[in-house]
Amino acid sequence: VRAGLLGPGLSDSEVSGCNAILSACEGWRTSWTAYALATAYHETAHTMQPISEIGSVSYFRRMYDIEGNNPALAKRLGNTEPGDGAKYAGRGYVQLTGRANYARAQRETGEPLVANPARALQPDIAAKIMRRGMEEGWFTGRDLSDYLTTTLGTASQFERARRIINGTDKA
Repeated sequence: VRAGLLGPGLSDSEVSGCNAILSACEGWRTSWTAYALATAYHETAHTMQPISEIGSVSYFRRMYDIEGNNPALAKRLGNTEPGDGAKYAGRGYVQLTGRANYARAQRETGEPLVANPARALQPDIAAKIMRRGMEEGWFTGRDLSDYLTTTLGTASQFERARRIINGTDKA
C-alpha cells in the first residue's frame, strides 16, 4: 500500500488513517477490512482521514433540518429541533449524519457524540463507528455479511457491498 496502491506513496496522515482503520477492524476477514479501507478512501476524498460533509450551515439547514426543504428526511434522521441539520451533518470515515445516528453511535461506542458531534472526526472514534455500522447495518440496513461472504471477496461482491453505505454510487 505504501508503495503506491493509493497513489504515488502515502503521507503520514494517510498512514495514520489506515492504521486507525486497521486497528478498529482487527479480527475481521480480509474482504471486510479491504472494503472498510476502500470505503474510507472514497468517503474521505482519498485522504484516509475523517472529514466533515462539505456544505454551509444554510445548506445543512435546507437538506437536513426539520424547518428545511425536506422535513420527512429530517425526521428520519432524528433531526427534530431547528439547527439539528447543521449540528448533526456528516462526519467521519462514513459521514455519520443525523441526531438519531449520532445517538446510536454514542450508545454503541460509549463516546459522547450527541453533545459533541465533532468527536466523530477523531480517527479512532470514526473507525469504531465505521466498523460497527458496517458490521451491524446501521447506515442502510445492510451489512457486510449480506455481500462479502468469502474471505477474499469477489469483484461483484465488493461492487454490491457499496449498498452498505450509500446505495451504488461509486461502486
